[in-house]
Amino acid sequence: MEITRTPNPKPRTLIIYPVILAVPDNLQQLTGREKVSFLSRYARKALGISAIKSRIRLGDLNKNQNGVPLPFDGTYWSVTHKTGYVGGVVARERIGIDLEKIRPIKGPVYRKTANHSEWALSNIKSLPLFFRYWTSKESVLKAAGSGIRDLLKCRIKQIIDDKHLIVDYEEKDWLIEHFYFNEHIASVVKNEADIHWTLLKSSDQPQ
Repeated sequence: MEITRTPNPKPRTLIIYPVILAVPDNLQQLTGREKVSFLSRYARKALGISAIKSRIRLGDLNKNQNGVPLPFDGTYWSVTHKTGYVGGVVARERIGIDLEKIRPIKGPVYRKTANHSEWALSNIKSLPLFFRYWTSKESVLKAAGSGIRDLLKCRIKQIIDDKHLIVDYEEKDWLIEHFYFNEHIASVVKNEADIHWTLLKSSDQPQ
């Protein structure tokens, strides 16, 4: 008797939805604790939009004693914020996101961020490359639940193209994807997922 076997369905690709929100101009003038408090809340707004896009119900957003976000219902989350923009992302696997404005920096910071062999991966030592490295390592450390003290333990292993590179950390390869916008760069842990970025201006954001 001939038996027909149905092929196993192809596993669905995980899609991750990082969300970047522009901070309204009038609120960029905040300073001190008021600024930090507002940006933290605003980043969680981005997180909520990411959860909606991911069809994930947002749970309790708690952190441990070291300030590392704790997963809820098997879901991981990460936020980032700067004066002009905030970002947030949720995922069913370890996730990290970071963003920076591309701006001039002092020479010694290069040495504190990556070693000679890492810089040698590119023929051009530029500000965009520096911030690719910095935000990539920050994203990995957030996903791993580590602190900035491990920055130099993260090694840029390979530059794939302008939007992707690989970081080696804790004997694991982490694939990173970049998103460039308005003189800023955001990086998120991609690994095997597809990344669907969302950038919302103040006027575009849900109230």
